[in-house]
Amino acid sequence: MLDNLSIVLFGTKFPENVGSSARAMTNMGCENLTLVRPASWDMEKARPLATVKGRDIVEKALIADELSEALKDQTRVYGTTARTGGWRKGVMTPSTAAPLIVEQLRAGEKVAVVFGPEDRGLTNDETQLCSRLINIPTSHENSSLNLSQAVLIILYECFKNALDKPFTPAGPPEERPTSFEEQEILASNLQETLLAIDFLKADNPDYWMMPVRRFMSKIDIKRNEFNLLMGICRQIKWIAGQAGKK
Repeated sequence: MLDNLSIVLFGTKFPENVGSSARAMTNMGCENLTLVRPASWDMEKARPLATVKGRDIVEKALIADELSEALKDQTRVYGTTARTGGWRKGVMTPSTAAPLIVEQLRAGEKVAVVFGPEDRGLTNDETQLCSRLINIPTSHENSSLNLSQAVLIILYECFKNALDKPFTPAGPPEERPTSFEEQEILASNLQETLLAIDFLKADNPDYWMMPVRRFMSKIDIKRNEFNLLMGICRQIKWIAGQAGKK
């Protein structure tokens, strides 16, 4: 789905952040990772954070000495930035960049998204290598995002746009409505239960049950709800029986 999309981590200081980013990548179906001059690269520290699913991404990651080298085979390059204004005009959000990225991927282009060091991000010189810039809007009180969080947010938007149809979470299977026969069984059991606890008058229970039946007719009782109410009736009748013995 995101086969031609690459995540490029430039000057990453902590190998644990590389591992967490790899985990985010595998969640969103992106497998291409390039590290450019990682500050203190340690595979053993990155693997645990990548988890089992993301370890393959970490182990196959390309390592480059220069950002220009890492981007040489890409046709489109997006840089990420926390700073806006000045000459950084036309900065996109993940939600506006993702449709364009996916369109380019579908056209067969190779697209890279570049993330800078955790403490300072990409410099002006580094962003000049990027054709477009992406900024993730955050609260003004705390605009700092963990590297893997930023990777996940952008990939999530790309993943959504790459789906053939909108994603809808699978809910529980729809329960069938109760049949007339089941409704009568439930009404009969409910009447017995209400008689057992003296809620209905024993001299003419069918008459006094009519308001209860009218109420039940307004409810679209499903089969699982039928089972629940039948169980409640059984338990109430058992308790009423135990009370009668005492």
